[in-house]
Amino acid sequence: MADFLKLPPIASEQGAGVNSLVTYIHWLMIVLFVGWLIYFGYTLFRFRKDRHARADYHGVRNHASSYIEFTVAGIEACLLLFIAVPLWARAVEKFPTEKESTVIQVMGQQFAWNARYAGPDGVFGRQDITRVKADNTFGVDPADPAGKDDVQVLNEMHVPVNKPVIAYVSSRDVIHSFKVLAMRAAQDAIPGMRIPMWFKPTKEGKYQVYCAQLCGNGHASMAQGMIVVESEEAYKKWLASKSGAATSFE
Repeated sequence: MADFLKLPPIASEQGAGVNSLVTYIHWLMIVLFVGWLIYFGYTLFRFRKDRHARADYHGVRNHASSYIEFTVAGIEACLLLFIAVPLWARAVEKFPTEKESTVIQVMGQQFAWNARYAGPDGVFGRQDITRVKADNTFGVDPADPAGKDDVQVLNEMHVPVNKPVIAYVSSRDVIHSFKVLAMRAAQDAIPGMRIPMWFKPTKEGKYQVYCAQLCGNGHASMAQGMIVVESEEAYKKWLASKSGAATSFE
């Protein structure tokens, strides 16, 4: 059914699972739609005017509707406890360590995506929220030597293929949502919070980054963000070429 739905190509390890979930939800919606349509047709026939010329002001005299309501509530509880919660727990437990991942700080703003990488030393320079301003998006402390080789880019992020990526997502102004459709990954970017998300790219290429929250008149401009997935060697070469140029952008 995924082919029937014409879902976008997958470029991450967890993408197949997300596609399966989308497919299951659509099958469930089809079953519910058909079921309710049949029930609607039955009620139209069962309670047609020529059979019930006068209204019954006493209504239902049995408890069938109550039993049905309890049954539906029980099914929903089972879906939550035995499917939703275990799936969420498995996703949380599989969260990779920073040591084995590419770590990026992502900052949304009206209307662009900023990204920051630790330089060759693998250590991010010190940050202070009080230093955040137009020319210092991440609040970097210029006096910290660990930040001298850090890398900051605008709208184009690079990551190596077949290696987990941890993105710490935040916002400088309003609520955004960092969404990479090909990776089947998304996370709200909320001012004052730095929320981690992760994905593992499995296919080299250039993939669009979207904002999945309406964030202002220039909301569509957020789609200019891109993630470039490349080989480890190409990624290291790119990072080295940017190292020491941790300049903020507007």
